[in-house]
This record gives sequence, C-alpha cells and structure tokens, in this order.
Amino acid sequence: MGYNFGAQINHLAVESPHRLAVLCVHPDSSEEQLTYQELRLQSNRVAHGLARLGVNRQERVLVLLPRGIEAYVTYLALLKLGATILPGSEMLRAGDLRYRVEHAGVQTVIAHHTLVQEVDKARADCPGLVRFLSVGVEVTGWTSLLAASASESESDIAAVTDEQDIAFLSYTSGTTGGPKGVIHSYLWPREHLKIAGTYWFDAQPGELCWATAGPGWAKWVWSPFTSILGNGATAFVYTGRFDPQTYLSLLAKYQVSLLCATPTEYRLMAKVDALSNYAVHLRSAVSAGEPLNREVIETFRREFQVAVRDGYGQTENSLLVGTLQDMEVKPGSMGKPFPGMRVTIVDEQGKEVPLGETGNIAVHRSFPALFKGYLADPERTKQAFRGDWYITGDQGRMDEDGYIWFEGRADDIIISAGYTIGPFEVEDALVKHPKVAECAVVASPDPERGRIVKAFVILRNPQDALDPELISELQDHVKRVTAPYKYPRAIEFVETLPKTSSGKIRRIELRQQEETRPENGQ
Repeated sequence: MGYNFGAQINHLAVESPHRLAVLCVHPDSSEEQLTYQELRLQSNRVAHGLARLGVNRQERVLVLLPRGIEAYVTYLALLKLGATILPGSEMLRAGDLRYRVEHAGVQTVIAHHTLVQEVDKARADCPGLVRFLSVGVEVTGWTSLLAASASESESDIAAVTDEQDIAFLSYTSGTTGGPKGVIHSYLWPREHLKIAGTYWFDAQPGELCWATAGPGWAKWVWSPFTSILGNGATAFVYTGRFDPQTYLSLLAKYQVSLLCATPTEYRLMAKVDALSNYAVHLRSAVSAGEPLNREVIETFRREFQVAVRDGYGQTENSLLVGTLQDMEVKPGSMGKPFPGMRVTIVDEQGKEVPLGETGNIAVHRSFPALFKGYLADPERTKQAFRGDWYITGDQGRMDEDGYIWFEGRADDIIISAGYTIGPFEVEDALVKHPKVAECAVVASPDPERGRIVKAFVILRNPQDALDPELISELQDHVKRVTAPYKYPRAIEFVETLPKTSSGKIRRIELRQQEETRPENGQ
C-alpha cells in the first residue's frame, strides 16, 4: 500500500485521541480547538462527503481557504481520497484562478464563503469546473461542503496511492509566461518530515507550534500542516492580520514553544518598543525565505534567549539548507545542507565550483523530496537541470565550514517578504492599463521586506506623469487584475528601457541600478 499522510494522522489519532491537534485564536480572542480524534473523524466525514459528490482519486481540486480549522480538515480529507490539491491563496484574482483551472484541468473548487466572488467571475470561462463547494455560510449557486458531509460516515478512509500519484500541485511564479505547476507526489510529506520535520522544524508531540504561513502557499503545506501534524504536535493558528505587537502578545499569552515566521515578521517584531515586557519563552525559532539580518538575530537572542535559525528551500523541493539545533549561527548565512543532503554550488555546466566562489545553488536529482517536474511543461522541467543537478535559480557560495551564503537571484524572480513574484505577471497587469505603453519590473532593496517590486513605466502620454494620483491608480489597477501582494510598491516613470539588440528588456541592468542607488547604502 502506498504512503498516505491522511492515514498517518489517523494512526496518531488512535494513539493519542485527546491530544490537541489545532488551537485556533480569532482577533476577538475567541478560540476553537480540535483534538486529533476530532480531526480524524471530521476529515473522514468530509472525505466520504466529497466521494459521494463525485470527487475521485487523482482529481484536481482547487482549495481557497483562509487560516483556520477548516483548512486542516479539508486538506486531510482530500489526501484521504487520493485527490490532487491545488493550494490557492486568498489573494488570487479571477484571472489567476482561470489560469490554474485551465492549466491543471481542475473539476472541483472548494472555497470559503468570503472567497467565492472571484471564482464566480471566472466561472463562465471555465467549462471544466463542475463542482463548486463552499465552506462557512451557505452561498447561492454553491454546495455547502460541511452540510453535505454532516451525515456521512466517520469510518476511516485512506486511498491506496501510487508513488507517482500527485498529492500537491503548487503554482509558483516564473520569469516568463504564466506560473509553473510544481508536482509533488504522495511520498513528499513522508520525505519532508524526515528532513525539515526532524533536523530543522523539530516539533515535538504535544508541543504548541506556530507557523505563520497561510493556506494557499507551499510553506503552509510544509510547516503548519505537514511538519506539525506529522509530528503529533499542536498547530497554533491566528486568523487575524499580522501586527507585531499582537503576535508578541499571543506568543506570551499562549506560551508558544516553537515559532516559524517570515524574515519580515521577525524584523518588525524586533522593532517593537519594550520587548522585555513580553514574556515570550520560545524553545526554538526558525525563519525561511531570505537571510535574516544580524541585528534581528541578536535582538531575539538578547530579549528572548532564543537563536532564530535560518532555513532555505523552495516550492520545488523541501528544506535544503538550514541552521540546525545546537549548530553555530552565522548571521546572514543559510546554514548547512542537511545530513546526507547533496546540495552544493555549481557553475552553468553543472560542475562544482571551489569553496568561496559564487555559483548556482543546486540539489542533486536523487533528493527524494525533489519535485517530479512542472505540469505539462517538459521544456521548463528540462531547463531546470544541469546534468544531475537541479538548479534553484539562486546564487550563493559555500565557506570552508560548509555554510552557504546567499548572493542573489540568478534570474529575474522577486522574493519580497516571503512572496515569490514573477516580473511577467506584474508587467502583464500594468500594460493592461490604458495609460501604460511599456514597463519593466525588478526587485529593489527594502529594509523591512528584503526586496520590493519596483516598476519602470513608459507612459503613452508623458504628460500623465505629472498626475499626482497616477502611481496610486496604477497600483490599485494591479491589485484588481492579479493577486494584490504582487503590486509594485515603487513606480518610476521613464522615457526608455534598456534592451538587447533583439529588443529584449535587460532587467538585470535595472536590478543592478537599484542595488547601487545611494539610498540603498551602496
């Protein structure tokens, strides 16, 4: 029988039925709780309900749910059925949803009642969608998933899966064209637990763990879902928006033991006045997305006696590199490859480079948690490899102690506050505005978010640049056309853009220009 993460959670529930699986806190301070036994039984009911509605093994299901207990129940139910989950961010717009539905051949969408509006906008253009299931308040034209599952059996259900069956199909930005569908098989949670769940995000049974990522992102599947539940720990969930004082108060009130947050969240918490007033007692703290600043690491060590440990991985794999427990923290470094991991620095031909030399951060194709390819895109999959090495797209160097240091992206992808943003998607949205003739989007340094999205815009009428409202108008336009987190936080109007002799925009020239601006400390 193939591995099924849902069956593993059933087993944990039998062993420790009364152990708390999820503790959910809302902005009004109200709480919801779910034991492992309750999670097991609720997800069984939903799985049986989905099966009765016609959802089959390997059917592709788009899931649009916010932070909350419903996400844990729904994801587990789908895995128990052997379905393929497409995690979808709450911020996706109709165009983003349409692309995913058409590209992946989605037949079923499960959405929170607050998120159905964008789906309805895309509905007429997606004839393949046949099931619309809502969670929460009943919605006209949608079937209530929980109501449809209420009277279903609570008996265990766990599909017999094949190691090639797709469990997760996560979409990540590319440098050109639409987002890439990253394929992970049903074996991925098991391999991820062996690596990140053991060496880095070391949640212990019954321990209260807060991983701040929201459903819809690969990082939610990594930590809040797989690494916490797979280790029998308790997932702490806060459904409100990020606020540094609120986060610190919650850490103190609930005595959270293990924290996994973004570098931006750590930076903003470290800036809060009178940190010593917060009685935070963390056993462990980890961060991923980009290297943390030395001052943030030192602040948390001084105020809370905890070393914030960096980690590095991608949607295409799992955690590859990190600072492990009891390992020396080198501020600014990603840490070291995990034990037994073949991660190194290679040149453009896939040959390892000498220590200290900058090259491509690469992982060997034998890594069990490496993705199985990009959906329906063998060319993009082929381009991601140099011989036996998967090329991450990030550049770095390895020092004499085996630590890896991030040196920047090798391509035009922008990583801002933990979000991965492709310039093409932002440019495509901008040029849909009637006043924009052409544009180029790059990363620009930012003290809090690491990098922000910056757009260089050529207007159809240069006189429009004198309009003080135009920048806000363009930003709002992008937020409406595509997911709001992609909008350009900085816009500069220009007359020309640097191009190659064949007419291709040289984003690298604009990136270098941003890196060397005097206000960026260069």
